Amino acid sequence: MSNIHRKRRLPPLASLPAFEAAARHQSFSRAAEELHLTHGAVSRAVAQIEERMGVQLFMRRNRRVWLTPAGERLLKATATALDGLEHAMEDIQRHDGASPILTVSCEPSLAMRWLMPRLGAFRNANPGLNIDLRLAGGPVDLLADGCDAAIRRADYGISEHYVATRLWAEHAGPVCDPGCWENILVRDLSNARWLHTRTRPDAWDVWKRASGCTATPKSEQSFDHFFFALQAAVNKLGTAIGPLPLVYDDLKAGRLIAPHGMAPTGYDYVLITLDPPTAAPGSAQGRDPRISLFFDWLMAAAGDMDHGVLPASEIDGVTP
Repeated sequence: MSNIHRKRRLPPLASLPAFEAAARHQSFSRAAEELHLTHGAVSRAVAQIEERMGVQLFMRRNRRVWLTPAGERLLKATATALDGLEHAMEDIQRHDGASPILTVSCEPSLAMRWLMPRLGAFRNANPGLNIDLRLAGGPVDLLADGCDAAIRRADYGISEHYVATRLWAEHAGPVCDPGCWENILVRDLSNARWLHTRTRPDAWDVWKRASGCTATPKSEQSFDHFFFALQAAVNKLGTAIGPLPLVYDDLKAGRLIAPHGMAPTGYDYVLITLDPPTAAPGSAQGRDPRISLFFDWLMAAAGDMDHGVLPASEIDGVTP
């Protein structure tokens, strides 16, 4: 018996999977089939544990076995330990630089309205790397959440344990249906119903300060989430403050226009990682190549987003 077994008072560790399978199935034969062992090998493994612990783990009668109370307790502890080891090994392999999967946490509105429509192009350009996208906002715990990176609007304090690499500055402005702007609002924001969201209640005030606009709304309506307010604008229910990445595709398709352009909100979008996405020039320390690849793609896909440049509409006659 090894020193570690004596010091930790553990049974032979190689016997624990056999015990766990036998206890789970309440059968040595089914455990042997699952583990590709003989019935005798499973029986000897269980006997080793019982001898080491000095307790009976199974009651044996008429070729059947039942767990004793001690066996029930050991099964619970063994299953927890083996599950933990399995998950840890999967996590280590999954987040290794050679893994074909990169797990990314992204704010829901940004993910649904900008990132997800572009992931198909990313996969086509990088068939060896799949993005496992998790929708979440606010503070992130990469290790606890099982994520390699996170995309966030940097409007909260980011832990000093992480590296926040700037992606682009956020620009925002009023957006509405082009027909409503021309025919109902008569090109005047004071004729509009201003759409608010409880997740960014000061969006209109921030834009007014940045743009110098002094207009007041004809009416107002609030939604629980930014995504809903923007969708309401697409559906001609009013005028919302649209951050450029979240309305970029709607502007390009002519579903929305930004008649007053975009003004900086003072916040940046950032990529949060445990290490910088790219190595410093001359550095010998390697970086996760998956994160570097994803970061470079994000920057290329964003284009002129950092400068608040509006996309050209693909619909004739519609000029944002």
